Amino acid sequence: MSKIFVFACSCNRLCYAPRFLAIFKMRFFFYLLLLIATSALADEASVFVAAHDAFRAGNADKLENYAQRLKNSPLEVYVSYYRLRLGLNQADPELVRKFLSRPDDTPLIDKLRGEWLKILGMKHQWDLFDTEYPRLVNEDTELLCYAIQSRVHSQGQAALKEVVKLWLSGRDRPYSCDPLFEAAIAAEIIGVPEIWQRFRLALEAGNVSLARDLAEKLGVSVPVLDKAANNPGRYLDSLQMVKLHQGQRAIALFALLRLARQSPDLALEHWKKIATLFNIEEQQYFYSWLGYEAARKLDSRALQWFKSAGSLNEQQAAWRVRAALREMNWTEVLVGVNGMQEAQQHEAAWQYWKAYALQATGKVAEARLQFAPLAREYSFYGQLAAEELTGLPAQSAVAGFKPGKKEIAAILALPGIKRTLALYNMDMRYEATKEWSWATRNFSDQELITAAEIAKNNEMYDRAISAADKTVNVHDLSLRYLAPYRELLRTHIKEYELDEAWVYGLMRQESRFVTAAKSGVGAQGLMQVMPATARWIAKKLGLKHYDRTLISQVDTNLRLGTYYMKTVLSWFGGSPVLASAAYNAGPGRARHWRGDKALDGAIYAETIPFDETRDYVKKVMSNTMYYNLLFDKPLLSLKQRLGVIAGKSPDNQQVIPDEK
Repeated sequence: MSKIFVFACSCNRLCYAPRFLAIFKMRFFFYLLLLIATSALADEASVFVAAHDAFRAGNADKLENYAQRLKNSPLEVYVSYYRLRLGLNQADPELVRKFLSRPDDTPLIDKLRGEWLKILGMKHQWDLFDTEYPRLVNEDTELLCYAIQSRVHSQGQAALKEVVKLWLSGRDRPYSCDPLFEAAIAAEIIGVPEIWQRFRLALEAGNVSLARDLAEKLGVSVPVLDKAANNPGRYLDSLQMVKLHQGQRAIALFALLRLARQSPDLALEHWKKIATLFNIEEQQYFYSWLGYEAARKLDSRALQWFKSAGSLNEQQAAWRVRAALREMNWTEVLVGVNGMQEAQQHEAAWQYWKAYALQATGKVAEARLQFAPLAREYSFYGQLAAEELTGLPAQSAVAGFKPGKKEIAAILALPGIKRTLALYNMDMRYEATKEWSWATRNFSDQELITAAEIAKNNEMYDRAISAADKTVNVHDLSLRYLAPYRELLRTHIKEYELDEAWVYGLMRQESRFVTAAKSGVGAQGLMQVMPATARWIAKKLGLKHYDRTLISQVDTNLRLGTYYMKTVLSWFGGSPVLASAAYNAGPGRARHWRGDKALDGAIYAETIPFDETRDYVKKVMSNTMYYNLLFDKPLLSLKQRLGVIAGKSPDNQQVIPDEK
């Protein structure tokens, strides 16, 4: 220490030896405390990870040992959950109740409650079940069916009427629903018409295994059903021009539906041979699905087939309007939207297109009344509606509230936020996300903005965006539309002459700025680049010694992603709409989805057949507008950015990769 003291004084002639020594000791003491605290946190993290691993391995003895060392940790509730969960099937109800009576500040309480209720329902322990079930927050169908079982136990057959809605689905239901369905059938609450209805729904959903089970109840031949599923064309060819019973007609319609998914022309060819064997309702049913499948294939005949259809489900109703949009048939757009169920009509897309159709058919005053409430929304169609009303790019207040130290300290003190930060720092993102969602679920706008600020400061960019996105009346767009990594991106954006707002609009949609993001199909990093595409780009860029591990490095990922953005943008004549669609679904599909004639960019976006890509393109373009505003760049309307998508042309059919 004397050497340090001499050196320090030699650097500062004004220092007094006694005072310097006192200051040095104080600083050394605080430094030592910091080292101890950091070491303690690291030790706590390692113990917790070990406890988590012991739980996953089912090692109760190891878990018990780690639990003792985490008694005073904010993560103690996890270890307590792990201990109970390992033996929940035989757990003492009082111990479970004690855990469930804890402060409801973590999702683990409700998670264990749901898991325990399923065990109680399976064992028919209805007294315990009925006590705990009303406190459940996150219900699922399995628990709902157990709850109805309990009511049947206490109230009798009257409770069985609740299962009819669950029955009328083409999806499999949990095991807990089966006794209810059988009882409802025995009591004739579910009758033959409802069994036929579920049979048809199962066939529509392609759920052949469920259809087989129902076929046995209806006296329908299961081998015939299998033939129709395996080779619908051959099955339809085998039908004789004789009267078909209801089961045969249902299977024939199922076979026609499978063919329509392959090719509307193929289905229509078979239909013409057997159409007279079906009643009016069944003929209308066939045309509703033929129109739907044709519309999704962007076939211009879809509208005429929809005109021969009867009532439409939500999917079909949406695609009827989209088919009308592709034809720019505004009268049919109005007919289609007005024919939807009321709840569907209130969706932003259909509010906008109804208003646009009213305007296009000369009903300007009615159109403006439709546009007005929509224009207040922070969304793709909200922005377009605002532009229709004002003729100017939509502009929004960037900040309505900024949290101070007091507000930040109050949110940081919440146990759920503490756990989120601890879990995030241990790279347990799944658990951290669950804690965050639970902690912020009932926050006010101001609390959400404060939480978003905390998340941003801790580089939890996806959580910051998720919180800021939820505000209703008070907003901070700089938190909704975070822009990290600008320095790293600037070089690539300049090199490839890209619109920074569009790059951020796309990147926000791809990864929410999570560097470790990985999709189910293998896309990786901030810009979600596929490994095969990364290799292709690396070769184009002349990157020597490239290997697949580099795709997850931030700067490399940004370079690869921006190069690909520039590439698809050039392939599609500078259209960010087509380039965005290509980035998500592949250039071949983006090219194929163009019309035979020019389309407004908004119509192209709305009529993309893939649900994910349709939502993606609209959000990327909407994001771009907000980033443009935050970056203080020259204003360009969303309608201008969307532009006009040129029709298909034989001169523009170059072969390009279909993988991002």
